Amino acid sequence: MTREAGPPAAAPFEVLATRAQVTDAVERVAAELSTIYEDDVEPPILVGVLKGSTLFLADLIRAMPIAVQIDFMAISSYEAQAEQPSVVRIVKDLEHEITGRDVVIVEDIVDTGLTLAYLRRTLLEREPRSLRTVTLLDKAVRRIVPVELEHRVFEIPDVFVVGYGMDFQGHYRNVPQLVAVRDLPRLAAEPRLLVAPLFGAPQVRGAR
Repeated sequence: MTREAGPPAAAPFEVLATRAQVTDAVERVAAELSTIYEDDVEPPILVGVLKGSTLFLADLIRAMPIAVQIDFMAISSYEAQAEQPSVVRIVKDLEHEITGRDVVIVEDIVDTGLTLAYLRRTLLEREPRSLRTVTLLDKAVRRIVPVELEHRVFEIPDVFVVGYGMDFQGHYRNVPQLVAVRDLPRLAAEPRLLVAPLFGAPQVRGAR
């Protein structure tokens, strides 16, 4: 007696946006920013928040047909005490002086709003001419504090996302599309779980 095959196992991920969809959406936001700053005497400074925003920032400035400058900040957060919210601190600060300049914070994802609120407050203390924020992903469903967010590429549900600069334990930043992880505990147990389905079987070195 032959046993019938059961239903196929669900894929451990879901593609939220293809590379083409990401490109089109990033170009739309780049056009919005270019219109705002096209008449500026000094170019705006786009501040990428390391490391997740790097691919987004690169594509964003390539799609802006105006003069821009870029800079980077790196931050970390940790739990001070169990009953207190995360404490955010700057690991890498800006190299540019931003007083009197137009500044755009470039984020990969905004969820609770705590980190962005800290960044905006810190940069506003340096008296820029203006301060705007653009994020690739807005996970508004997880917002804890209200925060100004002038430009968003995509709004997403409460899912964990990798690809296009965002990682899990150092993997998947170079995945060209945006991918939602369906089974995060399984990925935590097998951090390379998605390598084969997302990249295909590795080529044998030296094969023709």
